[in-house]
Amino acid sequence: MRDYSPKRRALLQVGAAAALLSAMTESKAAPANLITRAIPRSGERLPAIGLGTYQVFDVPGAQLAATELKTVLQRFVELGGAVVDSSPMYGNAEATAGTLSAGLKVRPSLFIATKVWTSGRDAGIRQMEDSFRLLQTKTIDLMQVHNLLDLKTHLPVLREWKKAGRIRYLGITHYHAGAHAELEKLVKTGDFDFLQINYSLDEPEAEARLLPACADSGTATLINRPFSQAGLFGKVRGKPLPPWCSELDCSSWAQFFLKWIISHPAVTSAIPGTGRVAHIEDNMAACTGRLPDAAQRKKMAAYFSAL
Repeated sequence: MRDYSPKRRALLQVGAAAALLSAMTESKAAPANLITRAIPRSGERLPAIGLGTYQVFDVPGAQLAATELKTVLQRFVELGGAVVDSSPMYGNAEATAGTLSAGLKVRPSLFIATKVWTSGRDAGIRQMEDSFRLLQTKTIDLMQVHNLLDLKTHLPVLREWKKAGRIRYLGITHYHAGAHAELEKLVKTGDFDFLQINYSLDEPEAEARLLPACADSGTATLINRPFSQAGLFGKVRGKPLPPWCSELDCSSWAQFFLKWIISHPAVTSAIPGTGRVAHIEDNMAACTGRLPDAAQRKKMAAYFSAL
């Protein structure tokens, strides 16, 4: 694993980052040791760790310069990151992602996902057109119907846009385990390229039936709330990692939580949100090295439950 010391980060921020970022953008080559997963419907590979924008990217444009977000996105791409998930419901998040990706000239390296969450055909079209404008892109990689809201109305438009190349993949999302039965039925139809759901050591319900259904139907998965909205960190605060974590190339609790998630064979990419450079580096470190096998995953879950 490369050394991302404070001195190294400082050097990147004052000049070397620009050169590295330029090379990355031109070659689109991920680090050799990056863990990637194939989208079942196409074979296209995505890094197993992405970036969520909920709350952390909800920053007015005039205040962006006072945040770390530009460097966060820069480091994310340097470290091989690609999946950036946003939504019209996240305030300024789409505009922030669009402004930063355009300014850094990294759009070709990104896999942009967003959502539609409104009722009615015309309202849905207006909302999605706004997303194209705010994200400053002609193509959205993944458009998702959020919480299944008015799914039947939006589907014909999304299928038409996918055929025309305006969107590349079509997906659905939900935040509540109570929707898993309905999601399972929809996934089994084979109509959707992606499913986005909660899944973590604190919310493992999806592994009972939903994740296996995704594997069987060839549906890619995005995992939100991988830290259970930071709740996992509260449980481990002040507690050291178990010594056997070195067997998993795991050096932080964030990596512990993320490696447990992405080691599930039906998981395509987990999308933790952060506005801190140190955190994006920590998260992306989980996308390298060894992953736990089935027995080690059980050991991790048992250890966490006993805390």
